[in-house]
Amino acid sequence: MSLDGTAGQDESPAGDTPEPVLPDTMVLDIIDTTDAATALIRKANAWLDQDPDSETQAELRLLVRGAGDGDPAAITELHSRFDERLAFGTAGLRGAIAAGSNRMNRVLVSQAAAGLAAYLRAAAAPGQTPSVVIGYDGRKNSHVFATDTAAIMSGAGVHAILLPRLLPTPVLAFAVRHLDTAAGVMVTASHNPPQDNGYKVYLGGANKGSQIVSPDDAHIATEILRVATEQRVPDLPRAAYETAPESVVQAYIDATAGIAHPPRAQVNTVYTALHGVGWDTTRRVFEAAGFDLPTLVDAQIAPDGHFPTVAFPNPEEPGALDLSYQTAREAGAELIIANDPDADRLAIAIPDPDSGTGYRRLSGNEVGAILGWRAAELAQDAAGDGGADGTLACSIVSSPALQAVAAAYGLRFADTLTGFKWVSRAPNLIFGYEEALGYLVNPGTVRDKDGISAAVALLSLVSDLKADGLTLSDHLDRFSARFGHFASGQISVRVTDLTEIERVMTRLRENPPASIGSIRVDHIDDLSAGFNGLPPSDVLRIRLVDGSRVMVRPSGTEPKLKVYLDTSSTDGTVTERKAAAEAALAELDRGMRELIS
Repeated sequence: MSLDGTAGQDESPAGDTPEPVLPDTMVLDIIDTTDAATALIRKANAWLDQDPDSETQAELRLLVRGAGDGDPAAITELHSRFDERLAFGTAGLRGAIAAGSNRMNRVLVSQAAAGLAAYLRAAAAPGQTPSVVIGYDGRKNSHVFATDTAAIMSGAGVHAILLPRLLPTPVLAFAVRHLDTAAGVMVTASHNPPQDNGYKVYLGGANKGSQIVSPDDAHIATEILRVATEQRVPDLPRAAYETAPESVVQAYIDATAGIAHPPRAQVNTVYTALHGVGWDTTRRVFEAAGFDLPTLVDAQIAPDGHFPTVAFPNPEEPGALDLSYQTAREAGAELIIANDPDADRLAIAIPDPDSGTGYRRLSGNEVGAILGWRAAELAQDAAGDGGADGTLACSIVSSPALQAVAAAYGLRFADTLTGFKWVSRAPNLIFGYEEALGYLVNPGTVRDKDGISAAVALLSLVSDLKADGLTLSDHLDRFSARFGHFASGQISVRVTDLTEIERVMTRLRENPPASIGSIRVDHIDDLSAGFNGLPPSDVLRIRLVDGSRVMVRPSGTEPKLKVYLDTSSTDGTVTERKAAAEAALAELDRGMRELIS
């Protein structure tokens, strides 16, 4: 278990596997094995018999041969791949690309497509044909997973529409509403490691293009399991599907550029796509909004599913923005804008002479607070004398700063479970965010986090500040002066064995701490059975006597335990407020590391 302090265009991208011809038989000899190993090998052979991917066929054959020869490592690996099935839930599917029911591959994706199609047909009104729009990013196999999905769903009687090329996740989320489809599928693993891919599902209609939540996820999962049990992948019917016109992409660009007003000043900006698919769409949005194009981090602009310059393609991870800092120093940039590989997240960095790199990445809470303040100002301007209306929303692990903004402007505030599937569903939403660099600034068109629309909103704000002789750093100080200074931090525990996370959560529940560091605990809310209208979630919320807060939960997309620390101060000058909040944060960080190490 490792502990760290982090505060996840070509028609057919490189890495897609070709369509192979299935051999007549996949059954391999089984020799010198136990009954358990024999059953395991039979399960693997049954999988091989329906796998249309030559790469995963080859790797699984090697494991089956090794297991048949009694190789313990091969048997262990087969157990890892076949003892369980990669679960379909509110996050869809996500995992490493490899053969087996517990990995991402063409068999699993085909079964998911057929199961989703069955669910959509059952949910459709009598006489109506449900529809789905499908997008994909530049990761390995994203294109082939997307085309498999389109062909299988079309063969199952669903009107399937494939986006015209690899595109960011926000374009797919937009297309669900723009095309008024019953569902959307995005093939992406977002900011996960290179070996991963994923399958994210959105629903239209009453869901307004948000990601799936319970009980829809369970109903879809039931249909997927039924397909896996009753049908073989080669027998699933396939049919021609529609390719969406470029006008869908242009509609997203127009709507997103419309977030900004004509710039009052141009900003010297650096941009990185972190080897993802964000740049082409972001460029067109910036141009349409009237902004000068940024200096690019050239080594990270083109889509590359191998992510060669970063250890993890996540702008939150240490080192991910090092090339951006270097480029910004050379360009004398006032602002760094970074998208994650599918461009649904946004990272911002600003000049900081006290930093060794010359720049400081703002936390997701800092960006969320100032974008929330911007949304409140816009709501107030739109209301005139009538009083601002709307809801500011953030996940329960995000900073309390947004609630302070809502109170100051007479707006409603909602805290939700973690994930934009929840944030996006807040009633009368005008802005939502979560601390993991996700922001929803344009809920009228996209009901998901959107790193491109957030970037243009932030750039518009910085342009206005520059025209008034201010910087984003000045604006953060103005926030602290008006609402109080809010400090936040995060501890991430990456594990190789998920039971380690279960042990920590159990220990905290059975032996709750009386204090964290020198700060006494006031009370602990256990959300596992639901709390104050929130659905059940594996989360502990620890409130301390000084008003600080600690949240502990397992990550929903990575093998991590995540701890969120939040403190605040409204006493004294801005400098004094900062010092008090940061001192409390340091004490919480020290205490929690002792508790979970």
